Amino acid sequence: MKTAFNLVLILVTGVLLGLGVRALRQPTPPAVGPASGDVVFTNDNAVVDNETVRASDIENAMPTKPPEDEEWLSRFELTERSGETVSSEDLKGVPYVVSFFFSTCPSICVQQNQKLQELQKEFEGQGVRFVAISVDPETDTPEVLQEYAARFGADEDQWLFLTGDLNYIRRVGSEIFRQPVNKQFHTERFGLVDPQGKIEGFYNWPEPKQFEKLKESIQSMLAGC
Repeated sequence: MKTAFNLVLILVTGVLLGLGVRALRQPTPPAVGPASGDVVFTNDNAVVDNETVRASDIENAMPTKPPEDEEWLSRFELTERSGETVSSEDLKGVPYVVSFFFSTCPSICVQQNQKLQELQKEFEGQGVRFVAISVDPETDTPEVLQEYAARFGADEDQWLFLTGDLNYIRRVGSEIFRQPVNKQFHTERFGLVDPQGKIEGFYNWPEPKQFEKLKESIQSMLAGC
């Protein structure tokens, strides 16, 4: 009788342990996110259809061309770290790479600007320019941007740091450069603009293949200038 009781106890314990292990193996419930079809980037991750996935899994496609829409902004004017106004017309004549960032970002923006620093060194003196637009303009005054730019050895003629009104920058990001931007929020994409001011494509800089493709596209544009 005692032996039978012990066997039952062992079986029950085994079942309970099995249930416990199974519970531990259950995936973490998806984070509560936006409505179906929306994408929200949070540094390394994105929330799509209420499920958290890697942003790189969404942005790993090769560069795409933006849609045509005459109702969107077609030009912009922002303030450079020097205090001077820079317009989209001022940038015509040579290709340029546009990005969005903010100076207090501790990780992603630093890595992003290190990538731009790499491009600046590789294309030094060749005409290509780099345009970094702040998505935290209240903090990123021209004086703050001067100090920030110095951290990366940014050439004042080749690598511009722009700031302005946040609502206007939101429009510049979404309507001109087809990128969702908000206060301290941006994607991990570089936009390449040709000498005529038209967007050639978008490149996800953390993806090595796309970063190399960006270099090839810049070289091709410079060869045609």
